Amino acid sequence: MRIIGCGDIHMSPTKLNDISGAKDADLIIVTGDLTNYGSCQDAKTVLDNIMSTNPHILAQVGNLDHFEINDYLEELNLNIHGQARLFKGTICIVGVGGSNITPFNTPTEFTEDELFSIAERAYLQGLDFIQLAEPLQKRKIPTILVSHPPPHNTTVDTLPDGAHVGSTAIREIIEKYQPELCITGHIHEATNIDTIGKTPIINPGMLCKGGWIDINVENSSIKATLECINT
Repeated sequence: MRIIGCGDIHMSPTKLNDISGAKDADLIIVTGDLTNYGSCQDAKTVLDNIMSTNPHILAQVGNLDHFEINDYLEELNLNIHGQARLFKGTICIVGVGGSNITPFNTPTEFTEDELFSIAERAYLQGLDFIQLAEPLQKRKIPTILVSHPPPHNTTVDTLPDGAHVGSTAIREIIEKYQPELCITGHIHEATNIDTIGKTPIINPGMLCKGGWIDINVENSSIKATLECINT
């Protein structure tokens, strides 16, 4: 199974067309920020463009998306914010959108306590799905945590001045549950790879800058690489 991860679309989704094999990928995951302070109509514009390349998509709000977009994604059955999805009985995807509190009062922000509650509720839902599915699949089902806010004190949450602005709650969730992979975004300048315990964490930066994640799932193992579209 091949999954393409990207995020921080900000109304510029067309680079997806330049990713080799994007049309044939099993799934496109958008980590958040489809729009710039946008409405459902803006999200529709972005999603229509992405789905013209590949209709198999899951997505969630980022902090620059008004929360009405969460409800729109829910109506379309594409939403992963605050919930888990068992995709094709093969992999569990757990979503956490928005961000921790910023100095900019962006549309969808949560306190660290709220983020922890959202993330843990979604993760526990995923564990329930896995418990039911693993005996049928007769193998371990790995988990991808899709968190728009990156975990605190990593190379994927670092501003150019060196300040770490990621979420302590998301870091705590990763330390507690050790998902097989975490893909994130939000901090455009922090395109990088890091690890917390056994969990690789990848921030591809803005899609319009060419960043994306190539995720391959085989049996119970995940291999993920940070990629950049040649410009």
